[in-house]
Amino acid sequence: MILSLRCEICTAGMVHFLSFFISVSFREAESFKEQGNAYYIKKDYSEAFSYYTKAIDMCPKNASYYGNRAATLMMLSRHREALEDSQQAVRLDDTFMKGHLREGKCHLSLGNAMAASRCFHRVLELEPDNSQAQQEVKNADSVLEYEKMAELGFEKHDFRMVVFCMDRALESASACHRFKVLKAECLAMLGRYPEAQSVASDILRMDATNGDALYVRGLCLYYEDCIDKAVQFFVQALRMAPDHEKARLACRNAKALKAKKEDGNKAFKDGNYDAAYELYSEALTIDPNNIKTNAKLFCNRGTVGSKLKKIDQAIEDCTKAVKLDETYIKAYLRRAQCYMDKEEYDEAVRDYEKVYQTEKTKEHKHLLKNAQLELKKSKRKDYYKVLGVDKNATEDEIKKAYRKRALMHHPGNRHSSASAEVQKEEEKKFKEVGEAFTVLSDPKKKSRYDSGHDMEDDTGNMGDFDANNIFKAFFGGGGGQGYSFEANQSSGPGNFFFQFG
Repeated sequence: MILSLRCEICTAGMVHFLSFFISVSFREAESFKEQGNAYYIKKDYSEAFSYYTKAIDMCPKNASYYGNRAATLMMLSRHREALEDSQQAVRLDDTFMKGHLREGKCHLSLGNAMAASRCFHRVLELEPDNSQAQQEVKNADSVLEYEKMAELGFEKHDFRMVVFCMDRALESASACHRFKVLKAECLAMLGRYPEAQSVASDILRMDATNGDALYVRGLCLYYEDCIDKAVQFFVQALRMAPDHEKARLACRNAKALKAKKEDGNKAFKDGNYDAAYELYSEALTIDPNNIKTNAKLFCNRGTVGSKLKKIDQAIEDCTKAVKLDETYIKAYLRRAQCYMDKEEYDEAVRDYEKVYQTEKTKEHKHLLKNAQLELKKSKRKDYYKVLGVDKNATEDEIKKAYRKRALMHHPGNRHSSASAEVQKEEEKKFKEVGEAFTVLSDPKKKSRYDSGHDMEDDTGNMGDFDANNIFKAFFGGGGGQGYSFEANQSSGPGNFFFQFG
């Protein structure tokens, strides 16, 4: 009886002590919460976080403390931790409306729109007229819709559409690394490498082990033709995420592309142009999306093509190179040289002008002036073509060519029985042959002609010279050559009379 009474007294005392202790702890926890609220209002979120944590330590079963700390963590952009606190809050009190609302916001910020929508609908079950929850449901639905559009756009390679959708989705899901990585990948596919690098770097600053972000960094370097550095990032991404198929494929393509390109370069240096052409062609099939590397490969193949005298193919390859990379000076220079080789000087001048506008060097200025000179020369009569000789023909070769062409076109011999129209045409050609010989047989005139001077602008007026006198002087009138040559008023067009002796 006495023992039982003592036990009851001890139990009552213990209960009283525990009640007192809990009361004191709660008051202290409330004090910490109030201090946390004060710092939260001042936007000193780090201090607010500290005091809310102290409150939780004093009363770990209080849902509102977790809710307050979750709000603070959200302001500190620590959304995953905020999500954990929000979930703990609603586990402690399923009717805690603010807890469900914050959990939904955290899910949405992290890009889980479906989970967010469930939380917001739970809020509406507790408070049907909650306007904030109603708006957040719409936001979650919009994010889901943008996700679907982006997925479809990616399948169709409509990368601009994907970037647009991700920008819109990130307005609500600002902490979603998945959306950011997809945007960065599409920016890389669009050739907007600095923007893609910036997005990926932001993610890596927050999460250095993010395999997707490492892959995008490598992708940008790969597409900028920094293949060795790109491979390092792909390998690092695979260490963090061994099943990352995109990183695995990109790594394989990068290594294959580098090997083929280097083999092509070696074959070219060794003078094995056919092999080099095939190797560059094989390299071009590896990854059509690698614009910068493929531009270089097309230009390299164009260089090989010009060595193989496939000038049209070389021009086509250089054109493909500049379509891929409009800033690729080397491709413009190679194409311009091909146009020069084809004597298509208008096209060559256009390319050299483009180069000189971009890089105003002495060499580029010289190339442009030379092309402009050749263009000017091409618009005059081509005396070398008239005589059928090369531009480096010797004096003897020029004389032999004149002898042959003069006899071929002399209107009074071979063409004496031809129609008046044919004789007139041959007379014209005969005059051009004489005109060409007059210029190219005279060292001073030839030098002026070769320098681009238009001989018809000379005061002597090339159009008025007498081709018959040149012919007489060359063949010696009739002496020793078996020819006689004289004017005859009745001999038809040109007034020539020519016969063999």
